[in-house]
Amino acid sequence: MSRRPILAFACALAVAPVAGAPAGAVTQSTSTSESASPIADQGSSFHYRSEITSITPDVKGLNIEVLEFADRLVLTNHTGKTVTVYGYSGEPYARVRPNGTTEQNTRSPAVYLNTNFYGNVTVPPSASASLPPAWVVVDRTGSFEWHDHRIHWMSPVTPPQVKDENRRTLIFHWNVPISVGARKGTVAGQLFWVPNSSKAPVGAIVALVVIVLLALGFVVWVRRRRARPGGPGASGDDSAGEAKEAW
Repeated sequence: MSRRPILAFACALAVAPVAGAPAGAVTQSTSTSESASPIADQGSSFHYRSEITSITPDVKGLNIEVLEFADRLVLTNHTGKTVTVYGYSGEPYARVRPNGTTEQNTRSPAVYLNTNFYGNVTVPPSASASLPPAWVVVDRTGSFEWHDHRIHWMSPVTPPQVKDENRRTLIFHWNVPISVGARKGTVAGQLFWVPNSSKAPVGAIVALVVIVLLALGFVVWVRRRRARPGGPGASGDDSAGEAKEAW
């Protein structure tokens, strides 16, 4: 067996792990959610990180996280009380009941504005913050996940706060009003600009080195096995020897 096909195969294996992941590419969410937002604008959110700084009231069983860096929020309610999220005009937008039922107020303009990353939609006349809520069940798992314009930068243009794109920069502080039962509160956070990393991922480099070493070790093993007396292709009878000479 020629060494050239083996070496070519080894090189192909070495390149495969990193071919689809350019240096500095980010693939991990802020949380462990596996789902991707259908309206996420990755080109705009790549440089941004929204971080929760506080949640009030501080109630056991209430968990809120940022997903996809600065794209959306997810709320899980195990407080034993109804948790309500309020829209952009202070109207009830969504609520998660103690039994796990999640409802949205279809008269909240936020229901429609949140379907587009920059809110470029026409809100129907039936939706108004001044109208009584019209609740519709959307889930029964005790969680609510939604895109929220308050936690991200609402433009494809770089924020004026960013004077140096190679430095982490605070863009603004944000607040999302909530209530737990009758207690009013807020989810407070900060939005940051983060620079692009120009360094290759350490994991990809380690994997590349390991694969190359394994491939080279395989080549050496094959060569030694072929050279060993009695190895593949070797035979003690005359007919085999004659066939080898004829070749």
